Amino acid sequence: MDNTTWLSNHTGSSAFILMGLFSQSKHPALLCAIITVIFLMALSGNAILIFLIYCDAHLHTPMYFFIIQLSLMDVMSISVTVPKMVMDQVMGVNNISVPECGIQMFLYLTLVGSECFLLASMAYDRYVAICHLLHYTVLMNHRVCLLLASGCWFLGSVDGFMLTPITMSFPFCRSREIRHFFCEVPAMLKLSCSDTSLVDTLLYLCCVFMLLIPVTVISSSYTFIIFTIHRMNSAKGRKKAFATCSSHMTVVALFYGAAIYTYILPSSFHTPEKDMVVSFFYTVLTPVLNPSVYSLRNKDVMGALKKMLNVGPVSQETVK
Repeated sequence: MDNTTWLSNHTGSSAFILMGLFSQSKHPALLCAIITVIFLMALSGNAILIFLIYCDAHLHTPMYFFIIQLSLMDVMSISVTVPKMVMDQVMGVNNISVPECGIQMFLYLTLVGSECFLLASMAYDRYVAICHLLHYTVLMNHRVCLLLASGCWFLGSVDGFMLTPITMSFPFCRSREIRHFFCEVPAMLKLSCSDTSLVDTLLYLCCVFMLLIPVTVISSSYTFIIFTIHRMNSAKGRKKAFATCSSHMTVVALFYGAAIYTYILPSSFHTPEKDMVVSFFYTVLTPVLNPSVYSLRNKDVMGALKKMLNVGPVSQETVK
């Protein structure tokens, strides 16, 4: 079935109904206000981080190039789900048309898939920086960084182009109420009245592939990093190496933990309520946490922020 079949199959069909988070809350107006604040914090935090990296020449390195890519993905990811969720609550509607649902699913899958591979690229960058420092500028030159980033976006879009038409091509003859706050593949498949076992297997294998390769790269990179740090004679050098990697490992743990729960664990572990909470964590909370992780725990970024705000002199050690 081609990529436009689901559009023709559902022409004239009724829209889906997103039950969302607010239907589960005793205080939906308060929850809506909190989510709006989180959304604005995520946009402003990531925008400031991108601006600081762009303006400070000390931050024009591969590591911060990848952080910019991560911030862009976070901004786009949270913008795919939250604005509609908030507007629906304010306007008192919760419908989403079939084309809108398909577009939202495609964008979400593309961004999540891209971030999976981007985190692996960031781990490889840290491996080269610590284990092959003398060859770092050659192994991680600007062309290599562009190729890695482009590959991440491409592989993420492959995930979106493959899973979206397959999911949306199923006949949805059961309740059209999606027990979620956006059109996520597992929630959509539960609405189908046909046998979805084959696509369930495909989804599982695809997610294993999307997670296994990045996790293998990350695990291998940090294994070599730990051995290299262990052999360092300088305590200051070890501390700096751990500080460089700790922010990335925090983001990896947050993102992959939620992704593994959603797409890898068997259905016996899932309930609609748990799925919404976990999805909320890595689609709404993670984008607002990432800028904090990469700024508050990073002397380079804090040094750039102080320079921008003209808050006292910034030492050479801080911005190295």
